[in-house]
Amino acid sequence: MSLYRAVPFPASPGAGGPGGWPPELAGARMVAVRVDCLRSPLRRPAAEGGRTALTAAGTGAIRTGDMVVFLKPVAVASAVVRRDGRVQAGGHPADHARLGVIEQQLDEMTGQLDTIGQVAAQIVPSGRIKGTARRSLTMAASLRASLLMTLMPQAGYQEVLAALFGDLAAVPWHVPFAVPTATVFCSWRKAAGPEPLEQLQGTVLQASGAEHQAHDYRAADAGDLALGSVDGSVTRVPDTPANRARFGSATGDDAAPYPQLRDLLVSDASTRGTLAVVTGPSGGDKAEAEQALLDRALTEYPHVFTKGRLWVLDRNFPGVARIKKIIKVTHVLIRLKSDIPV
Repeated sequence: MSLYRAVPFPASPGAGGPGGWPPELAGARMVAVRVDCLRSPLRRPAAEGGRTALTAAGTGAIRTGDMVVFLKPVAVASAVVRRDGRVQAGGHPADHARLGVIEQQLDEMTGQLDTIGQVAAQIVPSGRIKGTARRSLTMAASLRASLLMTLMPQAGYQEVLAALFGDLAAVPWHVPFAVPTATVFCSWRKAAGPEPLEQLQGTVLQASGAEHQAHDYRAADAGDLALGSVDGSVTRVPDTPANRARFGSATGDDAAPYPQLRDLLVSDASTRGTLAVVTGPSGGDKAEAEQALLDRALTEYPHVFTKGRLWVLDRNFPGVARIKKIIKVTHVLIRLKSDIPV
């Protein structure tokens, strides 16, 4: 099943942000302008081939029966007016690209505005990307494109970038703009490295944990303990020799169609909200691999494994030493085979 976005991505930053909607226009989704109010700002017909936007020449009231153009807002930017009358947008389209309701929810969870942009501002790019000159991409836009890839698993890089920029590519920017190529995107991803996405993951997990500590009405409890679950899964990664060598596959042979990551998800039982996640190679014995991931989770997420929770684990996590370590900090209910002594 494809997981393409269900709603269009709003382009410009939210109300009150730099270059965003004025507070009095917050929530506007459509602009209505009478057809006879729209004009071309060009002074000479010979300049019709130039990049320009139409302008609204008048603010007459709209009455029943008037022919009206309904316009979707794409960007809120400063105007650049050329000598020949062309009206263009100042700034850079990458500064306006957003992930819509997904990014809005991220900002709500973290309690800060433009979470992705704040993470991007801390990145020191490596390799050929210096980040000092304005290019077709920015670090924030490349992070957004990387996140969008997870929602468009069957799409190529070019499709992902086209979806991210959307109608922004049609805006008459004062500097000509074209959707970046897949090669450009790869260079920016390599320059960013994995750390920014890992930081975003940690931010989201912390916010999810804070939400569940509030104990909402959906919570499933075991006595006075909140119920959680720990289980493993696998994720396909691109089929490259490097990925096969590093991660292997769950089948343990080279004939597997894809190399895979092994994931251990630590979740709230009722909401399915993920509170912690660790990953590693999928090759080798499944039980041993998941036990090693559980050991890591206990070390890396001590704030999740508390005395206020009961964790349900499957039979892949036995071992007296491990169980002793777990019950020092939290509570567990583990399914074991009848012939395994504990």
